[in-house]
Amino acid sequence: METLGKNDVAIIAGRGITIRNSDVDYRFRQPSDLLYLTGVEEPDTWAVLAPGRDKPYSLFVRARDPERETWTGRRAGLEGAVEKHGADQAFAIEQLSRELPKLLDGADTVHYVPGLERSVDEVVNGAIAELRSAERRGMRAPRSISDLRTTLHEQRLLKDDAALATMARAVEITAEAHTQAMRAARDGVMEYEVEALIDYTFRRHGGHAGYGTICGGGDNATILHYVDNSMPLRQGELLLVDAGCEIDGFTADVTRTYPVGARFSPAQRRVYELVLCVEKACIDTVRPGATIDGIHALAVELLTAGLVELGLLHGDPKLLVESGAYRRFYMHRTSHWLGLDVHDVGAYSVAGKPRLLQAGMILTVEPGLYIPASATDVPAEYRGIGVRIEDDILVTAVAHGSGRTNLTASIPKEVDEVESLTAA
Repeated sequence: METLGKNDVAIIAGRGITIRNSDVDYRFRQPSDLLYLTGVEEPDTWAVLAPGRDKPYSLFVRARDPERETWTGRRAGLEGAVEKHGADQAFAIEQLSRELPKLLDGADTVHYVPGLERSVDEVVNGAIAELRSAERRGMRAPRSISDLRTTLHEQRLLKDDAALATMARAVEITAEAHTQAMRAARDGVMEYEVEALIDYTFRRHGGHAGYGTICGGGDNATILHYVDNSMPLRQGELLLVDAGCEIDGFTADVTRTYPVGARFSPAQRRVYELVLCVEKACIDTVRPGATIDGIHALAVELLTAGLVELGLLHGDPKLLVESGAYRRFYMHRTSHWLGLDVHDVGAYSVAGKPRLLQAGMILTVEPGLYIPASATDVPAEYRGIGVRIEDDILVTAVAHGSGRTNLTASIPKEVDEVESLTAA
């Protein structure tokens, strides 16, 4: 509210329950903006912030309903919205269309995220239209609309001590899950069994998967977002596991790749050590003043040179970068923001230039190489190899050290560390 103008109003919309099939619902997860500001985890919740009003913090929530609560669980209700969540006033969610125009009346600017969900646009535009039609009766519609991402999302990008403590817990659980998966990946084990072990580890500590867990064995590791997890693992093939635990809304995001019940084959090891070397080099560049674009450019340069050395690309590495030839084997970006969302909010450029990293940001570093089995024009020993290595990096003040902390450094990734678990 301190960031908003005194006569501004911000609207933070929640969501309702989503049907999975028939009368079965998806597990509810509060949109991150609303969770960040309010801590409310119930569906059908909206928040309105109006710093210049006598009651600046309003919540719209589900009213208490003992009969429905018997079926679907307890609700905070209007009383809980005030007593538990600190609202200055609370309304039933069914009153949103009636009360929102009153809360927007006379505001200079209304802040929300336009274009994200049509239903939210309709509610906000409806309230503004109602105020415009009532201006002859002394009401006044907001004069402008501002994208809430320019204020709220910039705050979310810089993690405070509480967020960092939660991230540390999410990382700790994620580390245990990945280590357990390395031990469990054996010939004949199904990909979904590895996923189940990871999910169990998350749930045992009170968390759950922050995104769809990827367990891709063999050629499945060359599919970037493979989530079928339905095939058996085979001795000596690589298994790529991309999984992160979510705790209190914040999620880790870690990828490890390792041989199933064996040591790396010579070809697997060459590809793996190339990716690992590039990942380490990219991590070493993370510090205040660096950019995600610069990290990606370094990854592309080093991976392309390595692909030439492996005989997977041919020609001058610099020209291969310029032509984009590397994209055949490396087609994604190297980093993204991380926090309440696995691909967290925050602009990647400012005034048309790559954004400079600042202390308090968390980003991933995740180079990879993906050589599908169908690539018949490359040496057979490399076909079907997919490798990605991903860590979560906190940007810190240079005065306190290197300018970065690898939050996920405890998760094995050195060849000897990995093989001590997979070949045991």
